[in-house]
Amino acid sequence: MSDPIVEDGRPRAHHDLGGVPRFLCEEIDTEPHVLTDFDREVDALRQLLSSKGLMSVDELRRGIEEIPEETYLRLSYYQKWMRSITATLIRKGVFTADEIAARLVAP
Repeated sequence: MSDPIVEDGRPRAHHDLGGVPRFLCEEIDTEPHVLTDFDREVDALRQLLSSKGLMSVDELRRGIEEIPEETYLRLSYYQKWMRSITATLIRKGVFTADEIAARLVAP
């Protein structure tokens, strides 16, 4: 799915969409976007994690860039954030994937 090489000879990363021909024909929506409750909650969570020293903006970005291309192109902006936050906190041992799964099915 990735487009070819960039000017410096390195392969383009799938999250680097600037100038990609297949995306150039899509209109850019410049109108203000209404944030959903989910969007606001994810942003608040990221701010809280940052204020507690549990996650930096650089870690958020790195986690987003690690999302596989097929998934990356399917997720919304804040879904990418949430995936990155979750993966980072699991990697740091804040909680486990099993603990998350248990909470998702519990009432």
